[in-house]
Amino acid sequence: MEEALDYINETSYPKIIKRSYGPSNYGGYFVHKVDSADEAVKLFSERRYFPAYIQDFVPMKADIRVMLIGHKPVCAFWRRPPEGEWLTNTSQGGSMDYQAIPEKVLEVAINASKAAKAEYWACDIAVSHNDEYSILECATAFAAFPYIRDWIGQYLMWQLAPEMFKKPYFPHKNWEELGKIDSSLLRTMRNISFGQASFSTDTGELNPQDKLYALENIQDDLNEEWPSEVWNLQGLHSGDNGLNQFLAKFLEPKPQAELEKTLDLGVEQAQYPTAAIDSDKTEDTLNQQQIIEFFTSVKGIGVNLANNVVERFGVAGTLDVLNNHPSRLLEVSNLKQKKLNAIIAAWNTQPSEVE
Repeated sequence: MEEALDYINETSYPKIIKRSYGPSNYGGYFVHKVDSADEAVKLFSERRYFPAYIQDFVPMKADIRVMLIGHKPVCAFWRRPPEGEWLTNTSQGGSMDYQAIPEKVLEVAINASKAAKAEYWACDIAVSHNDEYSILECATAFAAFPYIRDWIGQYLMWQLAPEMFKKPYFPHKNWEELGKIDSSLLRTMRNISFGQASFSTDTGELNPQDKLYALENIQDDLNEEWPSEVWNLQGLHSGDNGLNQFLAKFLEPKPQAELEKTLDLGVEQAQYPTAAIDSDKTEDTLNQQQIIEFFTSVKGIGVNLANNVVERFGVAGTLDVLNNHPSRLLEVSNLKQKKLNAIIAAWNTQPSEVE
């Protein structure tokens, strides 16, 4: 700290001060410009950036980042500060584009990577107000776009096992293709990182231990999932008489219980693992209002959740679920195992008939 203080008091300004560990300049949030020794001392006292990491401030109108693999540019782009500002980071209002990267800049980056003997290299080059170029800094660890990462992976595989993999081809100026993508999407893609592979299937047949896609115990059901007598729409094509007959079938007033027996409820009659329930209630013993009242009598079950259950299964379907497949209630949003256990306990204590 004493050495840093001596340097702060002796050096010229302006200076750039960065955090000296981790992603020191990620997003520009840990990069600061100070114009005097007093500002520098105040910054260090507030931020505690030790050890001190201090750079000369380089006046520039923009900078260019060049990414190289095997000393060949695979991506290059301009970063321009907002009007009247100096920081070029896009998160701080800067802009970014891939247009007309000067060949001289690419040569500087290539020569720097070769001098460093670095196969994976990023070079930040400042462009002065007089269009002169200066290397700001270089890095062997940097954020790269996902498809750049793919090229890196191919290159590393070739290096490690050349007998198994071919050296990938890196076309010159391929970053111009990136410039066709909306900049907001590119900024999002920069945050994408490598991850672990995981199974993801609709039915779990490839990974039965997966909790999200667990296999269900089922048995063959000889009944039609979509009963022909209900869903046979061929009558619609036999003229007005057929259409009238079809509509009359559903428009004729019927008792609620009979209607629910006639119409398909959209519920597959699969056998689900069930908890033991001793009640022998039938669909004729309760109506919709009584079912709602039963659910709301259970601790933690509100009117909205009760209505969601009945809406999901229908009156007859809800009774069937309560009597035979209680675990199916977990299909209803916000109804978890704890509430299911409470519902089962309450249902088993109900009288088998409602007076």
